[in-house]
Amino acid sequence: MILRNHPKIIANPIAVLLLVGSQLGFGFFTANAFAPATTRSPEILDLSSVGSLSVPNVGCGTIAWSTEVTGRPTPDLEELISVAQSQGGSLFDTGERYGSHMKTALGMGWGETECLVKKLLRNEADIIGSTSKPIVATKFTPSPARTTVQSVVEACEKSKERLGVETIDLYQIQMPDIVKPMRFLGFDKTFDEVYWDGLAECYHRGLVKNVGVSNYGPTLVSECHEHLAKRGVPLASNQIAFSLIGRHNGEQETLDRCNELGVKVLAYYPFAMGLLTGKYTAASTGTSADSMVVNSHSLSTSRRSVFERQDLERYANGDGKLIPKGGVTPLLRTMEKIANIHDVTVAQVALNYIICKGAIPIPGARTAAQYVDNMGALGWRLTEQEIFELENEADDLGFSFDGAGFKRSNAKFVGYGMERWSLE
Repeated sequence: MILRNHPKIIANPIAVLLLVGSQLGFGFFTANAFAPATTRSPEILDLSSVGSLSVPNVGCGTIAWSTEVTGRPTPDLEELISVAQSQGGSLFDTGERYGSHMKTALGMGWGETECLVKKLLRNEADIIGSTSKPIVATKFTPSPARTTVQSVVEACEKSKERLGVETIDLYQIQMPDIVKPMRFLGFDKTFDEVYWDGLAECYHRGLVKNVGVSNYGPTLVSECHEHLAKRGVPLASNQIAFSLIGRHNGEQETLDRCNELGVKVLAYYPFAMGLLTGKYTAASTGTSADSMVVNSHSLSTSRRSVFERQDLERYANGDGKLIPKGGVTPLLRTMEKIANIHDVTVAQVALNYIICKGAIPIPGARTAAQYVDNMGALGWRLTEQEIFELENEADDLGFSFDGAGFKRSNAKFVGYGMERWSLE
């Protein structure tokens, strides 16, 4: 095992152990390209600007974070934070509605993950080896009860308190104002512009350093950009689902428009819920398309719901109807070939592709090993020819990924049903 390519990782004993373990071949694939190992040192100089912030070109999503029964952070998350801080910087993305407990699902657990982030970062601040202050982004959730500028300000102040910060680095609107339980009675007025004024008020009061939106298409992001500009507020970011197999439902057009406006795109579902890591497929030594089959053990033992597993299996293996037989296998084979050329993993190819398109991927991570592997997408770039080859192979699959189960890239389950938006 070669460690000379890991100067920053070597400085952290935990990361060394993680790297050694991953190099021993833990994982479902015999091919190195699919092993959960990082083969490059995260380069702190591999940064992008998000408004006034300078952030790594790979972030870390927190939507799957949870505590132990006692309410304490899990050891895995504590290790993750330790490794992230020792490597010199991090971008954590959370939201006021993020949380793993049933009360959150029922609409009563607002702020759970924000509080968890506070605990983790506060604990780490006292540990020698933390080299820089992490950047934390959180989100405001539109709801029928929130119809005023003050409702945004109050939500922001509560998030600020839960995170334990004086100023929020990046405050985002989670989605367009689509939650309308009384729509059938004609009560469907939207308050998007009110929310934008709320963001501006938070910015001018010094509650936040930067403001952003999520799930806005080209039209809405342009309107928001113009609206905020009149208030003297720059729109820093727009968070959307984006991946190699999630580019054809308005995502690419949205990315192009944001790049024109100088609005940084933050990409969630960069792995298409795991499909682009190879975790739901198994390969023989030859790694031919015919030899790749669904790894039913991986799907059945995952944290996914039954509905999510069914959809992911269909994408992974194909159903011969909406998804051609073979599913994502042809693309994974191409990704593996390119991964081997760069001495990286397939997952790192998926992330680096998004970086090359001008966006910042926000993959989720629950362990230090996952975080280290994600950071292995930094410090190198795919060639233009490789990007062309990947996009051609993805387009030839004949389908586009838009989520699984109740987790969609164009809809949200809001208690009384699914509410949808489109990136137009």
